Amino acid sequence: MLWNELYSKENEPSEDQVSEFINSTLFSELDNHLRQAYKVKPKQTYSNCNLNEGIWKGWNIKYQKSGKSLCTLYPKQGYLHLLVTIGKPAMNEAEMLMPLCSEYTQELFKRSGNSESKSLGFEVRDEDVLRDVKNLIEIRATAK
Repeated sequence: MLWNELYSKENEPSEDQVSEFINSTLFSELDNHLRQAYKVKPKQTYSNCNLNEGIWKGWNIKYQKSGKSLCTLYPKQGYLHLLVTIGKPAMNEAEMLMPLCSEYTQELFKRSGNSESKSLGFEVRDEDVLRDVKNLIEIRATAK
């Protein structure tokens, strides 16, 4: 069953239900990392967006620090769909990081947005991509 069918706008899932649905150690690793490294608590919001075959529709989890979005997570069974936006202040550092990233991340970066900002929609299914995501979030969090 799809996430947005399982939990309607009137039926917000608990943190345990989110974790059970995703059923991936990558989620708990990322969630713990964000909570500890940035001292943030995730916030759930509901989106009615039907773009990209409805992958953004339903409850999502936002991680924000001082009003700045670090990333938004869209629960999927067995993996994470994660949106990280790299703005102009972080672009040079993100570009310098790319040769050290997985081929998946390099290709996603190349295809996403323009040179001033990029919205990267990751499918996090392995440790390499998770490492890339953590590094990009760090760049985003520290950009001035």
